[in-house]
Amino acid sequence: MIRDTSAQDRLISVKANPRKKLLWIGGAVAAVIVLAFLLPGITRLFSADSSVSASRLAFATVERGPFVRDIAAEGQVVAAVSPTMYATYGGAVTLKVHAGDTVKKNQVLAVIDSPELVNKLAQEQSNADAMEVDYLRAQIDARKKQSEMQKGYDNAKIDEEATERDFNRYQKAYTLGGVPQMDVDKAKDTLTKAKIALSHAQADLNLDNNTGTFDIKAKKLAHDRQVLLVQDLQRQVDNLNVRSPVDGQVGQLFIAERATVAKDAQLLSVIDLSALEVEVKVPESFARDLAVGMGGEISGNGNNWKGLVSAISPEVVNGEVAARVRFEGGTPKQLRQNQRLSVRILLDHRENVLTVQRGSFVDESGGSYAYVVRDGIATKTPIRAGESSIDKVEILEGLKEGDNIVISGTDNFKGAQRVVISR
Repeated sequence: MIRDTSAQDRLISVKANPRKKLLWIGGAVAAVIVLAFLLPGITRLFSADSSVSASRLAFATVERGPFVRDIAAEGQVVAAVSPTMYATYGGAVTLKVHAGDTVKKNQVLAVIDSPELVNKLAQEQSNADAMEVDYLRAQIDARKKQSEMQKGYDNAKIDEEATERDFNRYQKAYTLGGVPQMDVDKAKDTLTKAKIALSHAQADLNLDNNTGTFDIKAKKLAHDRQVLLVQDLQRQVDNLNVRSPVDGQVGQLFIAERATVAKDAQLLSVIDLSALEVEVKVPESFARDLAVGMGGEISGNGNNWKGLVSAISPEVVNGEVAARVRFEGGTPKQLRQNQRLSVRILLDHRENVLTVQRGSFVDESGGSYAYVVRDGIATKTPIRAGESSIDKVEILEGLKEGDNIVISGTDNFKGAQRVVISR
């Protein structure tokens, strides 16, 4: 029988390697530390609805300070007064100026040749002279008739007084028995007839005075009406000399020399260079805040001038409203028509206002919420936005000074309540 080697085996004790043990302990500690750092991030990751890279977003901090609302736009110089001359009557036109000429107020710019109108004025003037003669003749006739009626009244008055004396004499004689009763009655009848004649003469005199007065008045009214017609024709003839209504410069000529034009045809325009304004196009969203009299600033060619809003168009064209800004304190001399200038109109200025940089979040949320960023998490927070300027938005509720919010790129959040901002 063959024996095994069990009698030769010995139990040998193996000592543990201390370096290896330290490595295991260090690894465990490092794992704990890493887990301690990663655990909050992992927790936030699982608590958020989605994750968006910060490179796709824009951020801004809520601040407190001055808030200025203004409009900045490019405008062009236009004449506040730029009248266009029209032909007041048809005829051949002779131009007395050329485009670009400097003219004074009431200077003749063009002459319209209209023999028809001149002849009509002469005819109506002749009619007016004839009516004046009729008016003067009516006055003479009225005085003549009045004189005749006055003469008849005076004669009737004398007759009445004579018959009254005769009647008194006959009555006295009858009392003394010198004349019969028949003579007294006859004298009485004669007196009565004289009084009636006197009454009629008085009535005729008054009636003739009224008739003469009415006839004179009718002649005078007809003459006055004719004089007005002559004055209007004289005005039309005077207007055949087209005069400049302002001091300025001839702009555009709409006709050629010696052209025959119809009534109300355009002839030429005059630009008043002493009253220039700047016309700007304002976005419709800002136009409702504009008002006549608002201050502004006009700049160009290295110069700055103060301005005031002088007019606002009531019409919206292509989403814009036209407004005009005039120079405050006088028009600069070096400006020219249609020159381009920059305009800034101040709408509002307040101090100590909570604001944040303007971004697309206002339009995307309608100003009802914003995403506030804390510890890498963007949280949807209800807010109330106020007025907006070109670069800032007023915050009324929901945010406080120092808050960091996402101002652009929130469309990537798709309305999520909490979003992780990854680096």
